[in-house]
Amino acid sequence: MRLIVLSVLARLALPAMLALPVAPGFAQSGPSDRSVADRLPLFAGNNCQQIRDPGNQLFCGDAELSVAAEKLNAAIEARLARLPDRLPAIEENAIWIRQRNLGCGIVGQTAIHADDFDRVKACLLKVTEERAAIVRDPDFDCLAANTAAGALICADPSLALTETELNSQVLGLIGKLDPTAARFAFAEYGRWTRERDRKCNLVGKENVPPQELGSAEDCLADHLKRRTDEIAAARGDPKKVFGRQVAAREPDTDAVDFCAARIHAANSCGNFLRINRVDAIDSQVTGQEAQVTGEIEMVVLAPFTTCSKVASTCTGTCWDASTGRPQAGATNKERSAAAFNVTRRLRIQRTFAFVKAADGWRCREDELAPVNSGTAGGGS
Repeated sequence: MRLIVLSVLARLALPAMLALPVAPGFAQSGPSDRSVADRLPLFAGNNCQQIRDPGNQLFCGDAELSVAAEKLNAAIEARLARLPDRLPAIEENAIWIRQRNLGCGIVGQTAIHADDFDRVKACLLKVTEERAAIVRDPDFDCLAANTAAGALICADPSLALTETELNSQVLGLIGKLDPTAARFAFAEYGRWTRERDRKCNLVGKENVPPQELGSAEDCLADHLKRRTDEIAAARGDPKKVFGRQVAAREPDTDAVDFCAARIHAANSCGNFLRINRVDAIDSQVTGQEAQVTGEIEMVVLAPFTTCSKVASTCTGTCWDASTGRPQAGATNKERSAAAFNVTRRLRIQRTFAFVKAADGWRCREDELAPVNSGTAGGGS
């Protein structure tokens, strides 16, 4: 049964978008090919010439495509509303859009030739309508999982049902909080998930055959049950679930993750970045104090310039767009036109200071700057 479900997963998850039909024969002209614009009745009225992406120009200027896009957007909004952690879905959708264009033969900002207009429109309409139907199905939340833990949960109906119920309960609790508290609660929920994957030894196992991950199923089941029981015991009071932990048990990876998550929540970084993975690579403990060097991988969820307040506050540094390295000595005033696009991966190393208190190890840091080192790669 698991192999069948994972076969479906392989078709519906992100890499599957590469299998879309290709429409050949595109002109090498500029992005404002008037012969194509003339075939888009809404082009002038909607100011579609301001859109640089040729595919999105068609959605802007063609009534039939515009309706299909509205239906897809409604399905996406409904999907986001039923997910407690919306950010991976935002990333996944951005990747799909890029693969949609490639699958329909649109490469970068190369203009669409008038002779290929009908083929390209038909392709975009077909894949958009299919995407809307898929996204509307709640099972897609599971089938779109692109992590080892997500694949295992999706393959086990009981685990999938338990996680769906847990997500619904978490959303209900967070909905009772004020915006600031809700922001910290979402960050804490993300940290729970990363901690779960570490404890179940599933980090970096995305390409491991499912049959070799069977031992992690009991671990996932225990985690989901523990969280579900914890929420049930709270009897609808979110303050009994979120915001209670202010210290880590040990100065280790969990401690670095706890510290980084709180810094991101305090600075509203979740609007632009998601913490994807955390590792402690060195730890030095002296009496009641500890220095832990951690590596934090983040994924970009909304574009921001490489040297900006978001860059310095949420990644700890400005970046050199040409090298993908931290830009030594740069300041927020040295703003660059270059920006990190959605799905870009940023990885930083930073040493965090902790002090031991009665309830555990407390992070003494309130920002990510300065970083020890970093790299920017992946994405576009």
